[in-house]
Amino acid sequence: MKDLGSLHYFLGVEVHHNSYGLFLSQTKYALNLLHRVNMVEAKPITTPYVVGQHLSTKGKLFSDPTLFRSLAGALQYLTITRPDL
Repeated sequence: MKDLGSLHYFLGVEVHHNSYGLFLSQTKYALNLLHRVNMVEAKPITTPYVVGQHLSTKGKLFSDPTLFRSLAGALQYLTITRPDL
């Protein structure tokens, strides 16, 4: 065993030490995810779907299915580890 010092970041969770104890946050993980998809400047909305439109099989396909799967997994991990999202 080797002492690696105090914990700062592990599995996407930031750890901040203060006088009350530990503060756990995934801000860095979420921001890195937004940077991966170039959506840092995107504005939040309550419903990410245009009301009144229906889904269709016609249209442009996603250009990189591997990136899509990776992002879907990252969002799933974020929501599973943060039940308040």
